Amino acid sequence: MSGILNVATRALMANQTVLQTTGNNIANVHTPGYSRQSAVLETVQGQYTGGGYIGKGVSVATIQRTYSEFLTRQSTLAGAVASGDTARADKLKQLETLFPGGKSGLGAAVNDMLNAFSDVASSPTDLTARTVALTRVSESASRMRSASASLDDLQAGVTQEIAQKIDAINSLAKNIASVNDQIARAKGLGQAPNDLLDQRDQLVRQINQYIQTTSIQADDGTVGIFIGGSQPLVLGTTVAQLALADDDFADPLNSKLNLIRNGVSIRIDENMLGGGEVPGLLRFQNTDLAESRNLLGRLTLAVSTGMNEQHALGLDLNGNVGGNLFTPTVLNTSSGNIFAPKAPAVVNTGTATLTLGVADVTKFVASDYEINFTGAAVGSITRKSDGVVSTFSGVPIIIDGLTISAGGVANVGDRFLLKPFSTSASNIRAEFSSPSSLAVASPVAGKMGTTNTGSLQLNALVARANPPTNVPLTVSFTGTNTYTRSDTGAIVHTYISGQTIDGNASPALNGWSLVLQGSPKTGDSFTVFDIKDIANNNGIDFKLNAGNANAIMNLRDAAMFDGASLTDGYAGMIAQIGIRTQSANYAANVSGAIAANLETDRTSVSGVNLDEEASKLIQYQQAYQASAKVIQIAQNIFDTLIQTMSR
Repeated sequence: MSGILNVATRALMANQTVLQTTGNNIANVHTPGYSRQSAVLETVQGQYTGGGYIGKGVSVATIQRTYSEFLTRQSTLAGAVASGDTARADKLKQLETLFPGGKSGLGAAVNDMLNAFSDVASSPTDLTARTVALTRVSESASRMRSASASLDDLQAGVTQEIAQKIDAINSLAKNIASVNDQIARAKGLGQAPNDLLDQRDQLVRQINQYIQTTSIQADDGTVGIFIGGSQPLVLGTTVAQLALADDDFADPLNSKLNLIRNGVSIRIDENMLGGGEVPGLLRFQNTDLAESRNLLGRLTLAVSTGMNEQHALGLDLNGNVGGNLFTPTVLNTSSGNIFAPKAPAVVNTGTATLTLGVADVTKFVASDYEINFTGAAVGSITRKSDGVVSTFSGVPIIIDGLTISAGGVANVGDRFLLKPFSTSASNIRAEFSSPSSLAVASPVAGKMGTTNTGSLQLNALVARANPPTNVPLTVSFTGTNTYTRSDTGAIVHTYISGQTIDGNASPALNGWSLVLQGSPKTGDSFTVFDIKDIANNNGIDFKLNAGNANAIMNLRDAAMFDGASLTDGYAGMIAQIGIRTQSANYAANVSGAIAANLETDRTSVSGVNLDEEASKLIQYQQAYQASAKVIQIAQNIFDTLIQTMSR
């Protein structure tokens, strides 16, 4: 009798456990990270008798969670990649909005500024036209500063967001270590702590949303969490600290990650970080945002320097040399343009100091540069935007339209980071506001010979220096294809229609250039003179000259940015940002789809299916009721036996 009751009782308890497990699954259907559990039943060893083994019922061996380590690992990794791509794409969308097109864009302001000089060229003495031109200069400077300020705000927001996410990573790492400790203690009891394992897996998934990790399980049931390839963030119950740090040059616009363990700080290679929101934001800040800042700085420096240089080649209404239209950009500030390594990085041991200058605004490349000295005046320059390395064997160095000079002596291993465009837009302003000081008159003018009989025409006369040098100068034609110059005597030069005639043989001394076209006759001539030279200007009032206004206006078509014209510089800039944004959006969509599919695969194995659990609930309910029926029958048999024995 006791055997029947024992079998029935064990079955009742086992089915009750199964029902409870099923109910627990249903209750946690929406719990993040919960893995479906199932009760594993086993037969109780039968009792041997002469008639064979008699079964003794069933017992619960363990409660097992349905779990695929492979799918979980793949889903976590894909989720990290998707999070990083999405974080970067979202920030690039914000960046794209900072550079609008149309009339509200910086490009329109630059175009309006250059076009304003056409009215000045038409009426050089009109103070209203001059005032409008200066207003357009001020508006362009204001929009450049505004764009730079917007980049600064975005930079500050990204830095703050990275810091907050690093705090979240450190908090999750501590929680993982705490759960590791609980799991290690629970495994000593001989059964898997399913809920704790789910909790830890969920914490690992959460930390991978911020930074991609690698998990390695130890024999005691704990897991080690590694980042950046092989740097341990969590080892058992020991936790390291992740921190935001400066790069070797303490560049305020560039951040790195350090892992602090036992008081020792280790720099994590950014290229080894993989996915996660923090690496995605770091890539945006250190690459995308830095490129955008350089593109804006290049545009600003090229426009302001080009305009200033051209304006300095003109004369104002008082006959004075033109001053700066924009505040000159200073490229030698250690706080914004030139950086030497800072401790704890290996610092420079030499006495070298660098200065930056502009050699040619048309050759600028939107990039930072790192200089590495292998000797006192030899070494290499790495262009950070594309990694191109150039060597040098002396200073000054001219690269990409920049002049790099050095003072003092550099030692082997000394390094410098150059950021020529980082502060250009933040400091630009219109330099003056006096309409009469606008220098639109060219300092040189020309006149045809009074006895010319050919079809000679003036195509262009451009000042290269102010005041002009080597004037007056007369070009006298000795035939249709030959001429002499008054500064070189009887030397005969070849004439080709449309060719440039330089005012000086030496480019360094060249004060002007002349372009003539047409077919001259023998005896024809053309004279170049200082427009203020009363003896040669035939009474021309220099105030009515607008040669420099035309030259400023012609900057619109000057090949300035990677071969594109100045007016196309802004369009090229927003095109580059747009291409990056489009590429990042595509990557985010692809990685997001992959992550969603892998998470679906994981949940199809580990997740709770309510229909399936409902059917099991009915199945186990019937088994429970049947077990209870066995107990009832055993009770009836026992009652019958007692009644029979009592007679």
